[in-house]
Amino acid sequence: MKEEKAPAKARAHIRYKNKNGKMIPGVTTILSVLNKPALIPWANNLGLKGIDCTKYRDSMADIGTIAHLMILEHLSGKKQDLSEYSGADIDKAENCLISFFEWERSNRITPILVEEPLVSEDHQFGGTIDCYGDLDGKPTLIDFKTSKAIYPEMVYQVAAYRKLLIENGYEVQRVRILRIGRSNDEGFEDRLCSRMEENWKLFYHCLQIYNLRKKIKG
Repeated sequence: MKEEKAPAKARAHIRYKNKNGKMIPGVTTILSVLNKPALIPWANNLGLKGIDCTKYRDSMADIGTIAHLMILEHLSGKKQDLSEYSGADIDKAENCLISFFEWERSNRITPILVEEPLVSEDHQFGGTIDCYGDLDGKPTLIDFKTSKAIYPEMVYQVAAYRKLLIENGYEVQRVRILRIGRSNDEGFEDRLCSRMEENWKLFYHCLQIYNLRKKIKG
């Protein structure tokens, strides 16, 4: 069962339901059981520079979200609503797209699914696929990240998306993460992900922990 698209700033909170209409967790929610040690030194470093980490995070998150939406609009041809965002952040996000367009010129991509919510009835979780299609002649899952680096949990995430695609009848030969920096110093990165079955197992254990915690809480 698929969910209706929410307004731009609410998309991070898409709710998934199984075939019986029961609410089930999303991939990002499940991975919240993991500790993220990089956040503490990052926040401390900003504090030493006199920067409010909350405001900085929100601004960078908006720029990343806008760039993400612009890529999805480009691939799907469907207009995205950016009315909730500031003109300054939209301008910065447009600069982020230069690296993506340069990458696209060297890679032949034919999208089949763009921003497609899928549900696993076997494992009872949901997730939204950024892009799945033919990339240079191979059926490929592509996940777009607007961040400073590619962190391990991002690989666990795409392993779960790969499992969603396979369960729903799609062949996946390759999995790629395209990291698109939100500023000049964050750069651009194209990573071909490997050891997907092992990364899926790690995600699966996170799912079990998530479900057990929920059961204990009642």
